[in-house]
Amino acid sequence: MDRSASLPSSPSSSPLPTTGSAEPARPAGSSALARAERFVWLSARVLEQRRFAYHFLGGGAEAVETALAAYLGTDGGYGHALDPDLRGPVSQPPHAVHALRVLDGIGRCGGQRVERLCRYLTSVSTPDGALPVCHPSPHGYPAAPWVPPADDPRGDLRTTGPVVGLLHRNEVWHAWLFRATDFCWAAVAALGEGGSAVRPYEVAAAVAFLDGVPDRARAEAAAERLGRRVREERLIMPPPASEPAEDRPLPPASCEPLQVHDIARTPGSPARRWFTDAEMDRSLDALVAAQQEDGGWPPHRRAWTPGATLEWRSVATIEALLTLRAYGRRI
Repeated sequence: MDRSASLPSSPSSSPLPTTGSAEPARPAGSSALARAERFVWLSARVLEQRRFAYHFLGGGAEAVETALAAYLGTDGGYGHALDPDLRGPVSQPPHAVHALRVLDGIGRCGGQRVERLCRYLTSVSTPDGALPVCHPSPHGYPAAPWVPPADDPRGDLRTTGPVVGLLHRNEVWHAWLFRATDFCWAAVAALGEGGSAVRPYEVAAAVAFLDGVPDRARAEAAAERLGRRVREERLIMPPPASEPAEDRPLPPASCEPLQVHDIARTPGSPARRWFTDAEMDRSLDALVAAQQEDGGWPPHRRAWTPGATLEWRSVATIEALLTLRAYGRRI
């Protein structure tokens, strides 16, 4: 990969040309995109195959919607391991986060589907109006060890923040959003208060909320405060180029390491201003280098079952390509 050549266009702006049949134009040679395509067709779920075709091959949004509908439950939520860490058919909040990210990416985050989803979110919310990480449901379905079902769940920024941010970003208005938005403002303000540790995934959820919430002045102020905390504690930063790897501060054992590009996913994110151009470039360089021999990217999640790991890899591959394209990297 390098940064000199143009990128494949998104279908929302200038679709790629198609061949004489209905098959879209394909990336050629041994580019990162071509190698990723091979990985996707070999190993990805149908949903990620359709997403790849939409974002990089000029495919249609309807095909993505059709694939996503297979995960839809009768309650308006999503299940069936849409989030690979939660197996089984039961709707859960993390599945809703994943579904909204897919719909946002294809410009279809609205309509009756999202209205029904908001009704589902209302039905599983905690007394403070937020979403738990895992809602009580019939036990017995496998789940990752770090998201066990709870009989008395509490509202959590990690699920509520991304959902609220994405709904606001798409100008969805629903009664559920009022209390959920208030919860997110309070949760973001409380990060690190009273000496409590701030976890990288909480930072990511806070940024997802701040990226979409309509009160931009308040969001910018909150992002500036949070960014100072991230910088002071070096929670999410590549080390200086001259710093030996062994001198790098390690995150708590319960945290998964995140890079700058995992937090500032696009140049327009308030979190982008937390990092210098050199830090951003080093993070993107690391993302480029992380592409594996088979063309896919590794997942952020710890391995707990082979099927979930492979499914997360296909998700990570789509997200890596989208991030690199957003920052103008050749793929």
